[in-house]
Amino acid sequence: MQEVKKRILTGDRPTGNLHLGHYVGSLANRVKLQEEYDSFIIIADVQALTTHWEKEENLTRDIYQITLDYLAAGLNPELSTFFIQSMIPEIHELTMYYSMFTSVNVLRHNPTVKTEAAQHGFKDMTYGFLGYPVSQAADISIFKAHLVPVGEDQVPHIELTRKIVRRFNDLYRPVLVEPEVLVGDVPRLVGLDGKAKMSKSLNNAIFLSDTPEDVNLKVRNAITDPARIRKTDPGHPEICTVFEYHGVFNPEEVKEIEADCRNGSIGCVACKNKLSVKLNELLDPMRERRRKYETAPELVKEILMEGTRKAHSAARETMVDVREAMHINYFDHEIPI
Repeated sequence: MQEVKKRILTGDRPTGNLHLGHYVGSLANRVKLQEEYDSFIIIADVQALTTHWEKEENLTRDIYQITLDYLAAGLNPELSTFFIQSMIPEIHELTMYYSMFTSVNVLRHNPTVKTEAAQHGFKDMTYGFLGYPVSQAADISIFKAHLVPVGEDQVPHIELTRKIVRRFNDLYRPVLVEPEVLVGDVPRLVGLDGKAKMSKSLNNAIFLSDTPEDVNLKVRNAITDPARIRKTDPGHPEICTVFEYHGVFNPEEVKEIEADCRNGSIGCVACKNKLSVKLNELLDPMRERRRKYETAPELVKEILMEGTRKAHSAARETMVDVREAMHINYFDHEIPI
């Protein structure tokens, strides 16, 4: 008898192309685990509207672009199910049930919500933005996911999901799975400006879709040690963004580069050139896979359609259990008259 795989739920909001921070934060783990787990990859278009409600015309483009990023990174549609959040109505139903016993106070004190509200300048949060962690809990639990690979900043959301699932199971019946969280090997990748995490909105990112020329230019302009004026000046790699990237993407040479930097035997230009080579070696196979799917847009559409059909079927099965546990499957019982 074939063993049933445990399930992963993970994904992203379609608000632009994915970058190296996404890759080391969770995407690399998704690729590694897709053969071991039954992987569901959500394209969270409803949650994209929590901050981009006035940019709905970009959603179709961004949904297809993020799918290309997934395929380019190595997610295999034969092993991973890509689906579009808004096309699974059961998610929205479960979100509403969860919202009945999740307090506004809990949501307001979620550190990720507070950070994102500050980033977007939200002084008065919308109902949808404040409540999107509840929607995220529904995304995860409606597929009975056992594991959720995320970046470090998403850990508070997964902890809230676990609390919501426990609360539901205690209130009604234990039909839902309490998920575990898996954080990427690199919790947070600083942006090219050295001031914040790599981010689409802060214009400090290297994207998975960047050309070799894009990468070379961005690395050339990246922040290094500001106190280092001449090539032979002793450097301070612990404060250098480029050196931090070497630690992540060029571990084989990082000790040698550190020593050479400290004694002034390697300049910033040469150090940046080494990094550009390593980043392009990482991205070259992704560029090749991207070209394959870019020339077959109907195939990408079919991957999304088939994945959404599969996800919808799984969500319907869970909601049968949920409605039965909550005693709201009214027509399955005798009429109490």
